Amino acid sequence: MQDSYDPESMKCTISTPPLSTRHYSSLHFSNQRHQSCSLSMNGCQADPRSAPPIGIIETRTFPAVLTPALAMDRLNSAISDMKSEPPPFHSGIIRLEVPIEEQIGAIDWLHAQKEVLLPRCFFSGRNPRNLYNIDYTTNGIGHGNGSAGHQLVSVAGVGSAVCFRHSRPFSFDDWRSIKRFLSKKCPLIRAYGAIRFDARADISPEWKSFGSFYFVVPQVELDELEGSSILATTVAWDNTLSCTYGKAITALQSTLQQVSSIVTRLQKEVPNTFILGNEYMPNKTSWDLAVKNALQMINRNNSPLIKVVLARSSRFVTATDIDPLTWLACLQAEGENSYQFCLQPPDAPAFIGNTPEQLFHRNWHDISSEALAGTRARGRSEAVDLQIGA
Repeated sequence: MQDSYDPESMKCTISTPPLSTRHYSSLHFSNQRHQSCSLSMNGCQADPRSAPPIGIIETRTFPAVLTPALAMDRLNSAISDMKSEPPPFHSGIIRLEVPIEEQIGAIDWLHAQKEVLLPRCFFSGRNPRNLYNIDYTTNGIGHGNGSAGHQLVSVAGVGSAVCFRHSRPFSFDDWRSIKRFLSKKCPLIRAYGAIRFDARADISPEWKSFGSFYFVVPQVELDELEGSSILATTVAWDNTLSCTYGKAITALQSTLQQVSSIVTRLQKEVPNTFILGNEYMPNKTSWDLAVKNALQMINRNNSPLIKVVLARSSRFVTATDIDPLTWLACLQAEGENSYQFCLQPPDAPAFIGNTPEQLFHRNWHDISSEALAGTRARGRSEAVDLQIGA
């Protein structure tokens, strides 16, 4: 849904982007009260075929502390030391992380930053958690349930150490541009984002700021683990992209000055507001005609079509502003066995969603996929399968 804040009329519009028949929720919000962090470099502006490798990719882990405030103090001190002792590299990406001996909700932490910071992102896995297992003793990451590890529950981030965005379709070179800043040695340095399903189709105005694809490595990140948390900062620079180490450190310090360490639990209650009006695109007449045409195409002799997914956009006008993170928290409460996400680039609406489906998961050379919509369990034999599909 989209929420466009109007300070004069005190109204906001909420629209659902086109949704297929799959069972998931995605909402599109716009919130004008936020401000952007310092502009970060766009990693896609370098040619990955000729750009030199990143000079240093490193994660530095500090001793655990009791509270987010103490973690912030430790990070600020470490960044000041880094500013006075720059590394001898023309490019690099360094993550500083401080474990916190308290489980802090990532969405609660992100909500505490609501008045200041963009871009922002949030991702949460399903229950049971099938994410990563973090081991402080080795600064490593695995996929098991080791006794020394803490399973990753959800991640929230603000600011942009480096982003990857373009209006043209996502390509192999773009993938190489992202991979250039990542390393197996630092698995928690990650780029979060999304790609359009069909980058060749016309783009609606509310999606233009997302481009054909948008990924970001946050400047400040809160990793919620089972029983603990990690507060981390990431600084990235590349002289070939006109982003020096000094500029990157200054931008990170500017973002940190705006980050709040006071975190309260977000109430997972449906926002109380009035719907003043709504609009459906296409309208009912056009929608009924589209359904009729689709059925005619499917029923033709030798038609290659057996299924057509139709979609429409729904726009609602509400009396008061709606916080997208509050709405996302409500989706979390209703869909515990689903993935939740929030993605909001600078000067763009917030895109939130709740879906049980996983398009694919890659673990090294192993790829698994799920297809929940329009499927059912296999039969006991091929004959039964054919009977089910008839």
